[in-house]
Amino acid sequence: MTRPYAPFVARLSLCLSLGLGACVEQAPLRGPDPTRPEAPPGAPPGSCWHRNTSPAVIQTVTDQLLVTPAVVDETGQITQPAVFRTVTRQEIVQPRRDTWIETPCPAQMTPEFIASLQRALAARGQYRGPVTGHIDRATRLAIRRYQKETGQDSSTLSLETARRLGLIAIAH
Repeated sequence: MTRPYAPFVARLSLCLSLGLGACVEQAPLRGPDPTRPEAPPGAPPGSCWHRNTSPAVIQTVTDQLLVTPAVVDETGQITQPAVFRTVTRQEIVQPRRDTWIETPCPAQMTPEFIASLQRALAARGQYRGPVTGHIDRATRLAIRRYQKETGQDSSTLSLETARRLGLIAIAH
């Protein structure tokens, strides 16, 4: 005699065991501690920073290596051409770089501050969008364009740029 419910019971118990296995409490993912912002060594307490990582610049080099030289007879005629092997390798031209940018702290980045930033960038011909008070793509591109002129290729607003734009008082 066969049991008609045996396959059903087996499948049900498998599903329940798999489903209940997901009910185990798991450790939270570890990432940067938001209560302790990242900063370079020796940064003054209370200052805010952004790490800007520039990727390594890699160049591909291709060389032709001589495997066997050409065979030449007494008259100078080539009887067997030289054999070359192509070797391709990658070289790091410039290693990856981490640079630190001192930035206005999040408490300073209010909608009013960002609107003033957008107006200041617009007055200098860098921002063409509406004044929204939000850091959007157009604002980031304008920040990058403006800062690139001073040698700082980043879309994160630096404290130095905010001071130069007259948004933050310069400490004397």
